[in-house]
Amino acid sequence: MSRNDSDEAYVVGLCNQVLERTALTQHTFDWLLGDPAASGRRAKLPVDAFWPDYRLVVEYREIQHDQPVAHFDKPGRLTVSGVHRGEQRALYDARRDGQIPAHGLRLVVIRPADLDADRRGRLRRNRDTDLATVRTLLPRASDEGRVTDAFRRWLLSEGWTPVTPADRWTDIEAVRGEERLICEAKGRTSEKGVDADIAYGQLLRRMTDQTTTIRYALVLPTSSVKTAERVPLHVRRALRIDLYEVTDEDQVLSYPA
Repeated sequence: MSRNDSDEAYVVGLCNQVLERTALTQHTFDWLLGDPAASGRRAKLPVDAFWPDYRLVVEYREIQHDQPVAHFDKPGRLTVSGVHRGEQRALYDARRDGQIPAHGLRLVVIRPADLDADRRGRLRRNRDTDLATVRTLLPRASDEGRVTDAFRRWLLSEGWTPVTPADRWTDIEAVRGEERLICEAKGRTSEKGVDADIAYGQLLRRMTDQTTTIRYALVLPTSSVKTAERVPLHVRRALRIDLYEVTDEDQVLSYPA
């Protein structure tokens, strides 16, 4: 079976569909290296899929990554790490788990058990079921994470202090003097209108305090701003809901009510 027909390629394809971007597959980084060979050379360790826009790495780890499989482990043959292939695989997986987040990237690991698979870890490729599962695994690691990270940095530059939200469903909450800002963030989506309506509803449910120093914010990528503006300005003004746009370059633009 070629790599293009593999379960790994199938899973990466599902992620591409959810993220609406095409991954760089078998991508390498200068800082993610294997152990030195006899020559002293250290090969770069590839990752299964990388989306630069989202600063996201996805690793699909088949059954041999979590339990011994003689066919893959080659227990009688030592690698440059001085251990057999199965032990080296675990060593390199741990290296990816540590180094990828340390370099400011998000890492999501997907396993056969997360999807529709048989006892041997082979995917049945039930696309609808698997796609729904991948959507639950990726939301915070996808564009919504990029939007919230960029907005938090902007808040700090504007003198705001992010705090632990009083409501655990709130994406971002921040204070500045007597002001308080309660925010709902969304990432890129193919259902812009539905997501905007849901976000407004989520903010409405959090309006439990009539204090006028509390404002609310909808934080959106550029692609969703026009949809959010379908709620008239006078309505947003009455509800103290401001709009913030996070551009593809992670700049924040403010549209106060």
